Amino acid sequence: MVNTLSHLGIGILIALALGLRGKKLKIVSFLSVLPDLDIIPYSIFISVSNSLAHETRNQFFYLFGHREFMHSILFISLVTLLIWVKTRDWIFTVVGFQSILSHVYLDYITTWKMRPFYPFSTEASIIGAFYFYDPLLNLLPLLPLFILILVSLKQRGILNGKFNNFYSFMNRSDDKLYASLLLVLLLWLTLIPVSKALLINHISGTEEAQISYQNTYPESANRFLTAYSFNSTHYKVMKISYLSGTEKSKYIEKVSINGSIPDAPVYIERAKKLYSSGVPQEIDYPVYEVSKDGGFVTVTLSDARNPYVENWAYFKSVYRFIFNEESGEYQVYASVQGDGEEKLGKNWFK
Repeated sequence: MVNTLSHLGIGILIALALGLRGKKLKIVSFLSVLPDLDIIPYSIFISVSNSLAHETRNQFFYLFGHREFMHSILFISLVTLLIWVKTRDWIFTVVGFQSILSHVYLDYITTWKMRPFYPFSTEASIIGAFYFYDPLLNLLPLLPLFILILVSLKQRGILNGKFNNFYSFMNRSDDKLYASLLLVLLLWLTLIPVSKALLINHISGTEEAQISYQNTYPESANRFLTAYSFNSTHYKVMKISYLSGTEKSKYIEKVSINGSIPDAPVYIERAKKLYSSGVPQEIDYPVYEVSKDGGFVTVTLSDARNPYVENWAYFKSVYRFIFNEESGEYQVYASVQGDGEEKLGKNWFK
């Protein structure tokens, strides 16, 4: 997840490096932030979601959810096609494509799962190699934005002779500067995902287990949080880093039952099926806690990594399925992706 100004700066950097100015530069800049306008249809979806049937709600989530359809390959392709049909300018079309693709790709390599291949697949995935406060990704793109503002102020006479040397330098070598900045960014975008792959391969060898690349999330520029199924009853949660390998680890029970509840496995299976029918499916390492109060059985579902999450909220969700033993009816309360707990509608599940 890169901040909006940095997305804008990268769009401007791509356009300037490839020689676009004026109106075309403004359009490319808009395209670099276009995917995040999905917050508008998402707000509408939230307001009407409780009145939708289950399947309709799921499909609308895929279409209008934040970082869903408008962060997909199909959406990028449709926008690119529209640019070409309207302009027949292949350079402008290529730059527009690169600008919107850069936004989607930068979100994909940070810390939030997406469905880039919807509608062909609803499987969520992520590269997750970069910490979302990565200084290079967030600060380098601000430089072309700063330069444009400075040049604009200079041309309007607002700076009153200040920054003359800088302005002269930009007039002489701006194309080379923008191309160099873009090259540095591309090298960084290549280096870090490869570095993460090497780290995961090292930890997998040390643990003699297959560590998931996409379920290993960055906590900082150097450190990641990951987990794997250690055996039939426990997960192993680990904090790992480039500098020291495995720094901390802890074993987490997959199922805990409070008291004597003979039919606990039945309720766990019901909760599992209900959760699997809903969206957004953010929990990777499910942990079930079963308790009973009077005639009600509660199954609490969370992710094994939840207690160790510090700086992001994607899988920091807790679902409480409360089943009435007598009638079989249920209610669900959830704190989804770090938000406060609320009662979920029956149309969340099937």
